[in-house]
Amino acid sequence: MLQMRYSSSSIPVALCVAPAALWASVSWGIDWVPWLLGSSAAWLIGFSKTGMPGAGMPAIALMAAAFRDQTKLSVGAMVPLLILGDLAGLYWYGRHVNWRRLWEVLPYLVIGMVPGYVVLQRAPSELLRTLIGVLILLLLGLYVAQRRFGWELALSHRWFTGSMGLLSGFGTVVGNAAGPAMSIYLLSKRLDKHEFLGTSAWLFFLVNSSKVPIKVAMGIITPETLRLDVWVIPALLLGTVCGVLVHRRISQRAFDVWVLLLAALAAWQMILF
Repeated sequence: MLQMRYSSSSIPVALCVAPAALWASVSWGIDWVPWLLGSSAAWLIGFSKTGMPGAGMPAIALMAAAFRDQTKLSVGAMVPLLILGDLAGLYWYGRHVNWRRLWEVLPYLVIGMVPGYVVLQRAPSELLRTLIGVLILLLLGLYVAQRRFGWELALSHRWFTGSMGLLSGFGTVVGNAAGPAMSIYLLSKRLDKHEFLGTSAWLFFLVNSSKVPIKVAMGIITPETLRLDVWVIPALLLGTVCGVLVHRRISQRAFDVWVLLLAALAAWQMILF
């Protein structure tokens, strides 16, 4: 039996959508429990795309709980929601994109996706996510040491950009888990918070859009997953608005600290769960 895990961040969303969920379950025959879980996941995705990168990691567990014994479908259900979140990010921050940093890492990310699709068919996704989590923590430690001791050369080398790109590409295929590695990369380039969100919005919009035909061919984007996606779009839009409001009020220093903390928590989540 799949154990359901609930995030405290999902409580406000659940309170907002509970009456609508009950109405839909009666009028349209929709199971309101998956809808609440999916709405919570969608809210977190929207919030992370326009406010606080990394805050959407609990959405993976929430969406998996929504699909119970069909966890592979949860990966497919998240892709359209991620694309919608990326579009919201482009609307609010797309003009702030740093094209140099995007094109610098994108080729490595695309290359990393190729072994991701190969390994996904042959190895347990839980094992792969654990490995990604360990690597992210190691690279995060290197980044913190660089900021603390002034090791500027360590993160300016092409190997660091390549490592983050490959890890992001591999992670996004295995479990929509590219965010933490890409957050560390963008912070290492000292982008301000607007450039950070604008660059990541363009980057992930291109990557997530490319995954659609492959996920359809693999049978994990289905009418069932798209049906849930349609019903949770309002929660995603609410999350994007909340994200914009938070982003306007948070300082650059606080933004950097929170991004690092959320990247570390996301890595631990991959290792432990």
